[in-house]
Amino acid sequence: MRVDETGIPGTWQISPDPLGDTRGRFFEAAKESVLTAVTGLPFTVRQVNNSVSHRGVLRGLHCNDVPADASKLVTCVRGSVLDVMVDLRVGSPTFGSHRMTRLSADEGTALYMSGGIGHAFLALEDGTCVNYLLSAEYVPGAMVDVDALDPELGLPWQLDGPAVRSAKDAAAPSLAEALASGRLPRFTPPRTRTGAPGALAQEAPAHAR
Repeated sequence: MRVDETGIPGTWQISPDPLGDTRGRFFEAAKESVLTAVTGLPFTVRQVNNSVSHRGVLRGLHCNDVPADASKLVTCVRGSVLDVMVDLRVGSPTFGSHRMTRLSADEGTALYMSGGIGHAFLALEDGTCVNYLLSAEYVPGAMVDVDALDPELGLPWQLDGPAVRSAKDAAAPSLAEALASGRLPRFTPPRTRTGAPGALAQEAPAHAR
């Protein structure tokens, strides 16, 4: 697998290297040694979440006001989504900017992000399932919401009809309102990394060949 930093500091795209045969395909979705070396963030899983969504469901924009070393690995394990990461860290050189990526179960691409990065996605198929590996457990009251349809953010959702949202997400404040509230996380410069900008796993485990 390859891990490449995106244009937003503290966010990475993980691209697998599938091996196929008559049985189907196999690929490594994540590897602690590679993620830690490339990103500088310890990859320790403390909570696992799954969401299942109908087509047209828009979840987010959410982030947690947690330490910068907290991290989240997002993978679509059934169906497909338009996934968006937004820099909500006050003082970041890319504050308010976004990165949109299409994630699908077929391709296996994943996203890895540090604390303070806002996350949202639009389900493109019924029964779409998104998996989240979290390095920090959920803390009630720590979640910060921002309107995913805020015109100031201008996220290109490519909607072909009204998005299906929870009442909480639909009532979320705009970016300007969230900033004025003082609840947005602050930017912490990333630590010096021990790895190169991208890393490629050499080969799949023997049991998968």
